[in-house]
Amino acid sequence: MSKLLYSASMSLDGFIAGPGGDMSWLTEHLGPAPAVDELIPRIGAILAGNRSYGGDDPYRDDPEKAGEAFGGGWSGPQFVLTHHAPAVPVPGVTFVDDLAKAVALAKAAAGGKYVNVLGADVARQCLAADELDEILVFAVPVLLGDGVRLFDHPGGTNVRLDRIREDELWFRVVR
Repeated sequence: MSKLLYSASMSLDGFIAGPGGDMSWLTEHLGPAPAVDELIPRIGAILAGNRSYGGDDPYRDDPEKAGEAFGGGWSGPQFVLTHHAPAVPVPGVTFVDDLAKAVALAKAAAGGKYVNVLGADVARQCLAADELDEILVFAVPVLLGDGVRLFDHPGGTNVRLDRIREDELWFRVVR
């Protein structure tokens, strides 16, 4: 059974993107990442929000990696949660306007592997719907000061997590 995994690179002050979704901060920190290399073959599908799917690309200056998941390191079915699907179909991408339907389609397509959730808002929605199973954070040695938080829920929510691996920020959502 496929699990939903929210994975993100995060600054040490808790941001996964800078103001306005800026991902340029990540560019200077890209390089060999054994944990990412280990994760990629375990991903069967991606579930992303529209902002993450069409947003700022840290690989934009590298024509071989730009516009591709994990800089071209992964390919497969992608599901984008949006109320504004493009008029022209995109090969390999399914645009869905309902979270439950998007999760079901992504899990079916993942074939028992992870559905990798991209985007803080989609991850928050999956968590609220009791669909998110795990969270993996790649800590990046930088302080951004502002931007898109890893998890943001005004008014507060206490979500209990159990550590899966001692050597990484990899957690299981406790239900």
